[in-house]
Amino acid sequence: MASREQHFQQQNQTRKVPLFPLLSLVCFVSIFLVLSSIRKTSVPPRPHNTSFEFQKTDGSDPSRRGGSCDYSDGKWIHDPDSPPRYDNTCKEIFKGWNCISSGKSNGWELLKWRWKPKGCDLLPFNPVRFLKMYRHTSIGFVGDSLNRNMFVSLFCSLKRASSEVKKWRPAGADRGFTFLQYNLTLAYHRTNLLAHYGRWSADANGGELESLGYKEGYRVDVDIPDGTWAEALSFHDILIFNTGHWWWAPSKFDPTKSPMLFFEKGQPVVPPVLPNVGLDMVLNHMVMLVENRTKPGAVKLFRTQSPRHFEGGDWDQGGSCNRLKPLSVEQVEELFSVKNNGTNVEARLVNQHLYKALKGSSFQILDITHMSEFRADAHPSTAGGKKHDDCMHWCLPGLTDSWNDLFIEQLNVIRSRN
Repeated sequence: MASREQHFQQQNQTRKVPLFPLLSLVCFVSIFLVLSSIRKTSVPPRPHNTSFEFQKTDGSDPSRRGGSCDYSDGKWIHDPDSPPRYDNTCKEIFKGWNCISSGKSNGWELLKWRWKPKGCDLLPFNPVRFLKMYRHTSIGFVGDSLNRNMFVSLFCSLKRASSEVKKWRPAGADRGFTFLQYNLTLAYHRTNLLAHYGRWSADANGGELESLGYKEGYRVDVDIPDGTWAEALSFHDILIFNTGHWWWAPSKFDPTKSPMLFFEKGQPVVPPVLPNVGLDMVLNHMVMLVENRTKPGAVKLFRTQSPRHFEGGDWDQGGSCNRLKPLSVEQVEELFSVKNNGTNVEARLVNQHLYKALKGSSFQILDITHMSEFRADAHPSTAGGKKHDDCMHWCLPGLTDSWNDLFIEQLNVIRSRN
């Protein structure tokens, strides 16, 4: 009996399969399959650059992303089926910019051009999605009338989706609105130079400038912000700055009769410097001011220079902008090349100063210059209601709607990174 039990136990021992090696093999295969799946589906991280970049598509599947793409490298596509995001009935549109109401021959045609970045996808603007995504957010535009152009474009786009709006002037703004259903605020703070400036006349008792022969001009305090825009820094969650058009404006700051005279810490900069040097000084001070005073986590963008399209002379020399279609690449270079030093060279010159001042800062750069250089057809021109052609501002609806497309895409990317 005992020998039979021993034989049975020996048979059971020979039939048992070792479990530990089998389980180890199963675990190894499972881990390998999971890691392989992750490698195939993960997206490489976006590089964190000061200047914003879109994600490239691979040419086959628009939903797949990889690498980066410069959105300023692209072309304008005529899209006759493109629906208008708003029309000429938006009351916030300045009369001189309302090219449809003013009867500009291509006023409606402007709505049918769409910017297509090379190798990039730029989704159409969805105002409801934007309002929901940026609920309880305050956005401030700080700069000259070209930033107001952009501010009005965004307001009109959102107003069509949400009409319950409160008009007010947050943080000393020149214009401001809150979309009550979403508690989203837009405001525009006007400033021409960012820095404080005003008329200057020689003192009868003399001084450093007087001893150099200066009798009058414009005093520009490079370290003092202009007006009330500095109040906006602690109020807004998102800020978009610009400056530049007034710095290359001899008709406003005549270098002989009424030059720009720069002051720092209350004292004149001696010897006096040219406006391009003064611009560097102002940008350095104002970038530092913004960095120190904005609320924690605020998004700061600096928009690059908006190009003018005067041909045949400057605005006060009979210059005009009568084109009805976007320029070609060759025409753009002829009009804006720094080497040619033409009437409209200021755009690229100002940008050189911006890039230098913003390097190493926490500002994001919103680059709209090159895409706008093509659009000689998109200014009010003779429909602007002025004594001269307006080849600086933009028709609304029009080009600045595309600026806001880039602005919103950039915000969304910043939001996803955070």
